[in-house]
Amino acid sequence: MKYISSLSVVAFLLASCSHSVTPESSGGLAAEVNPFIGTDYTGNTYPGAQAPFGMVQLSPDNGIPGWDRIAGYFYPDSTIAGFSHTHLSGTGAGDLYDISFLPVMKPYDEGEPPLGVHSKFRHETEEASAGYYKVHLDDFGIDVELTATERTGIQRYTFPAGDAAVILNLAKAMNWDGTVDSRITVVDSTTVTGYRFSEGWARGQQVYFASRFSKPFDSVDVDTVKLKNGGLGLVARFNFKTTKDEQITLSTAISGVSEAGAAANLAAEAPLDDFDRYRNQTREAWNDMLGRVTVEGGTADERVNFYTALYHSMIAPTIYGDVDGSYRGPDKKVHKADGWTNYSTFSLWDTYRAAHPLYTIVDTARVSDMIQSFLAFYDQNGRLPVWNMQGSETDMMIGYHSVPVIVDAYLKGIGGFDAERALEACVATSNIDSYRGIGYYKTLGFVPYNIKDEYCDDDWALSRTMEYAFDDYCIALMAEKLGKNDLAEQYRKRAMNYRNVYNPATGFMQPRDDKGNFQPAFTPDEYTKHICESNGWQYLWSVQHDISGLKELLGGEKRFAALLDSMMTYKGVDDKELPIFSTGMIGQYAHGNEPSHHVIYLFNSAGRPDKTAEYVRKVTDELYRNEPAGLCGNEDCGQMSAWYAFSAMGFYPVNPVSGQYEIGSPRFDRVSIKVADGKTFTVNAPGASSGKIYVKGVKVNGKPWDKSYLTHDMISSGATVDFDMSDVPAKAWYK
Repeated sequence: MKYISSLSVVAFLLASCSHSVTPESSGGLAAEVNPFIGTDYTGNTYPGAQAPFGMVQLSPDNGIPGWDRIAGYFYPDSTIAGFSHTHLSGTGAGDLYDISFLPVMKPYDEGEPPLGVHSKFRHETEEASAGYYKVHLDDFGIDVELTATERTGIQRYTFPAGDAAVILNLAKAMNWDGTVDSRITVVDSTTVTGYRFSEGWARGQQVYFASRFSKPFDSVDVDTVKLKNGGLGLVARFNFKTTKDEQITLSTAISGVSEAGAAANLAAEAPLDDFDRYRNQTREAWNDMLGRVTVEGGTADERVNFYTALYHSMIAPTIYGDVDGSYRGPDKKVHKADGWTNYSTFSLWDTYRAAHPLYTIVDTARVSDMIQSFLAFYDQNGRLPVWNMQGSETDMMIGYHSVPVIVDAYLKGIGGFDAERALEACVATSNIDSYRGIGYYKTLGFVPYNIKDEYCDDDWALSRTMEYAFDDYCIALMAEKLGKNDLAEQYRKRAMNYRNVYNPATGFMQPRDDKGNFQPAFTPDEYTKHICESNGWQYLWSVQHDISGLKELLGGEKRFAALLDSMMTYKGVDDKELPIFSTGMIGQYAHGNEPSHHVIYLFNSAGRPDKTAEYVRKVTDELYRNEPAGLCGNEDCGQMSAWYAFSAMGFYPVNPVSGQYEIGSPRFDRVSIKVADGKTFTVNAPGASSGKIYVKGVKVNGKPWDKSYLTHDMISSGATVDFDMSDVPAKAWYK
């Protein structure tokens, strides 16, 4: 056994719009997925291979840092510098890119840092579908294919004849990520284990790996790289003699626990050197997940957009644990999930809105495991996760949005977790006075914008108030359901704190200082540090739990409707002056960022379902397209796509914990959803895919329905909903 330690060794847009990538022509619903959607513009997605919710995200990296390359890959680029096993889907965070391999032919050139060894490639040689990716490396004449199981990435290289090598680069780091230590252990002539430790957005990240080549390598060369951050990274080159069209398969399992854990994952999930076997296996896993929703009607592009949206919504959260249940917790200790699977990568400020409600429909067992993961995180970290990944709390974004995910599942009857303990965790997390202004929120009724001390800082103060109020409403619902009426009343009062930041003089929610004074010279158009990635127009509507109360606060239904109209039509500043997160603009509505996502559906509350339908169709037609620049904003771990999936089916969870889904404009003539106990929920909307965008009447199980929403009970019971569609605006059919 050869053991090498780094410590011991040293002591836009135009290109993508003109090239719409077509998915594979066969292979079930997995072939309806176009993973290139979102790899250009601001989508920040990656095109590589992954199993549903898999711990491995095996994808090409261009080798160049920058905002556009947050996911490792940017469609306008023309270089590939490695295929690494971890990536974030559509976030604004530049981290991961762990365990990077690159096949080469010798001799090869090395580009200027940070690019290093790389190859040119062309999009014409790329293929991708759910669980599969292929590309030709032009500089080396090598075909690379990728697939993945849950914890293992499998690569197949087709070489020309000559002196070949596979480079393992544990020193490679991009964006926020930086290697601090690494190790390579050569077990035998086909097997290698090791680790890469790094610091970045995920603090103290540890990724262990075990790799197996299908052909013995002739020799190994290892270099040690001293990094700018003082860390040490290893770069290994595994050398081969290859014949023309010879194929070598490389299987790599990862673990957050140990090299032994990675080896066990490899033995359990990919014991054979059989790329096609695992590709087919993962394709069938995707066919199963995607097949839980069947759509009929629509164009080929609309089907691709829909199934790609479902696919993107099932990329994260990610499994974070070995096959034996072991995982590394936020306390940096190893724990074991017994009877459940641990998950990580929870972008909760984004995904509580639609992605998690979608899981309560299509995968209740996974929802239960995710909540078990929350509660374990609470035990190990003292509070529920905010935005956790790789066993680390990043504290990105705001609120305590584990709460609505827990409460939604509980109210929908999804079990598998201790409800009393879950409520305890929600209440404890909401009462950490020293965390991000919660103490001030409780005593003043809002988070002040002018305080910066150990208990509070002035970032996003208005938004924190609004988000805490929604989460507190969720706690009230769960407490009430559990018979804890005093606790429920306490949190119902806290949920009304959003009213404390409403300024009747301006008609908008407005930051206040610790004396109660509203921020002077406030304008709702302005993007300020007191409002989270939004302006006053966009956060005005972040009262999903009390739309009737908001309507009253704004002056009644007519004023409410007028403000909604203004929201969608008032232009404001030129798009070039907008911040990077304000994309997909329709007036002041920013579909590229999550606070706007429910606003279109509020026209239902103003008695104007025709406007809801018109704007839903405008967004789905114009801001979701079958091309690399087909997403108008960050994918954000599935939220952007979950919005599309719900909206294309014809309904959306404005208030995610209400058990109600506001009716919009179904895109397909028929949608069938497999739900629990072998039941099927069906939405019939004849003509929806051929120009009839307006709903003028609804029947549920053959009986007239007079509400603007469908219920979760309808879905879970396998009801049939019939929409009477029209191509002319229809009056409200509901009371």
